[in-house]
Amino acid sequence: MFSILQPAVADQRANGYPMLMWSMPERTRAISTGVVGGGINPCRWVVNVRVEYEYHRDPVEHLTGLAAEWNLTGPGTGLLTAAGLTDFTTGTDGDAECVTTVGLTHPVRAAAPEPSVAWSPGTINTVCWVPVGLSDAALVNTVVTATEAKVQALHDAGVAGTGTPSDALVVCCPQEGDEAYGGPRSQWGRRLANAVYQATFAGSEQWLRKAR
Repeated sequence: MFSILQPAVADQRANGYPMLMWSMPERTRAISTGVVGGGINPCRWVVNVRVEYEYHRDPVEHLTGLAAEWNLTGPGTGLLTAAGLTDFTTGTDGDAECVTTVGLTHPVRAAAPEPSVAWSPGTINTVCWVPVGLSDAALVNTVVTATEAKVQALHDAGVAGTGTPSDALVVCCPQEGDEAYGGPRSQWGRRLANAVYQATFAGSEQWLRKAR
C-alpha cells in the first residue's frame, strides 16, 4: 500500500536548500496550488523546499532549477516554506493521508480589510494522498474540503487566522477511477478532512509550544 507519511528528508548542503520529497507511483495525478506544477496534472514527484525567511528570488525559476539539480524528471509540483521541515506532522483516516509543515509567524484572516501582502514562502504547506481516482470536479472539491479542515484545526488550536498569506496545498490520487465527490460528507472527502485536521492541529500546537 502506497503511503506519503514518511517523505524523504534531504539536507542539500551543496545548494543550501533542505527539502521534503515524495516519489509518487506511476499514473498519479494531482491538484496543486504550488508555484511549480500548479493546476490538475500528472504528478511523479512533490517537493517542499525550505528557504530563508527573507526570500527575494523568483520562485518559479528557483524551484525549476532545484528540481533539475535534484534530477526530478517528469511532471511534478513544488512548494516553498520558511517553516522547519523536520517538524512535519501527519494525519490519517483509512488510507487517506496528509503531511503538513506549519509555521504561524504571520496568520491572517482570508476576508479581512487589510493591505495586500507581498508574496512570501508559504508557511502552511499541505500534501495529501487519496487512494482512489477522483474526477476533476471531485479533485477541485477536495481543495475546498481540505481548506475547511485546515481552518477548523487552526481555530481549535487557538490561532487567530484562517491561514497564512501564501499557504499551499497538493492532493494526489491515482489516475484510474472517476469518484464523483470530494466534499466533507463523501467517503473520501470525509477521510481527507480528518487527515488534514489531525496534521494541521498537531503542527499548530507544536509551533505554538515552541513560540512560547
